[in-house]
Amino acid sequence: MSKSKYLVRALVPILGFAVLATGCATRSAKTDMTDLERSVEEKSSAITDLESSVSDLERRLAAESKQAEEARKAKAVAEQAAKDAEARAREAQGTGSTSGTVARTTAGDGELFPPNAKAGECYARVFVPPTYTTDTERVLKRQASERVEVIPATYEWGEESVLAKGESERAEIVPAVYENVEERVLVKQASSTMVPVAAEYKWEEEKVLVKEAHTVWKKGRGPVEKVDNATGEILCLVEVPAQYKTVRTKVLAKPATTRKVDIPAEYKTVKRRVMTKPPSIKTVTIPAEYTTIKVKKESSPPQERRIEIPAEYDTVTRTKQATDGYMEWREILCETNMTHGTIRKLQQALKSAGHNPGPIDGVYGSQTRAAVRSYQTSKKLPTGGLTMGTLKSLGMSI
Repeated sequence: MSKSKYLVRALVPILGFAVLATGCATRSAKTDMTDLERSVEEKSSAITDLESSVSDLERRLAAESKQAEEARKAKAVAEQAAKDAEARAREAQGTGSTSGTVARTTAGDGELFPPNAKAGECYARVFVPPTYTTDTERVLKRQASERVEVIPATYEWGEESVLAKGESERAEIVPAVYENVEERVLVKQASSTMVPVAAEYKWEEEKVLVKEAHTVWKKGRGPVEKVDNATGEILCLVEVPAQYKTVRTKVLAKPATTRKVDIPAEYKTVKRRVMTKPPSIKTVTIPAEYTTIKVKKESSPPQERRIEIPAEYDTVTRTKQATDGYMEWREILCETNMTHGTIRKLQQALKSAGHNPGPIDGVYGSQTRAAVRSYQTSKKLPTGGLTMGTLKSLGMSI
């Protein structure tokens, strides 16, 4: 419906444009304009009415959808309640069944309240377990049969000569014959070597100039004179002859060289063992060997003997259900007549009976309830609450 509303709103400009186009087609400007305005007003009014109708339809549809949703939820709640009731009924029926037996109720099941109740007493519908009877029956444990025994064969000992080792041949090796022979063996071949010859020297004397000839001035008079005007002395220029020294030098007379020397070959006398006769093989025949052994021979064959085994029977105890389990009102210990001291005594009694009630704190918690149910099951007492019969079985009095 919302889409229709939007579609109508979208058509408004188009209709207005169409009306304007129609008005423009007329040649009478004023008359046509008046008609056009009137037509637009009529179209706008029609569109407003149409939008109002669309809004009413949308509201009606929303209300119907809401009612349908509430009806669907109510139906789902009713179906779930029916399923829960059916499950509770099945659970109650299953609680009252043991080994495939459906629990039955007593004549008081039709009553909504416990019969003959007194003020201050608390009751609960508990499940009274079914009762069973036992009988014995002689049952065949093993059928009659027979046992087969084998009588072994008997044997006796005798002596018999048997071949221990057959005739054979043995190959013997005849060793080779050797003798010692002397032989001259070349140890080192002839060769040559180069021997160095030292160089030869001689001594020569040579006169070497030590100081050349030169002139010096000396005091006195001579053919050449020079007067020193400063001192008035006379100096003579004298010629000093050259000086020589005789040096003895070692001079190479003959250079160093080499000389080839021949080395003769070397021989050694060696004693060598030489085979004069090669080894050979000789075949030797080995005769057969026999031995006497003890032989165990069968004197009588094995035999078979059959022994009858009688049948065996066993006594079987069968348990049969005598009465069905049922639900019944039983007086219980509840919060109305329950104290911390009573719960503490209950916990101590359960612990002494071998059922763990948890901490001895006087609180009837989940562990204590589990211990009570375990005790009731082991003693085949009604389960479902802390009955006075359970307290009496535990040796408690309220």
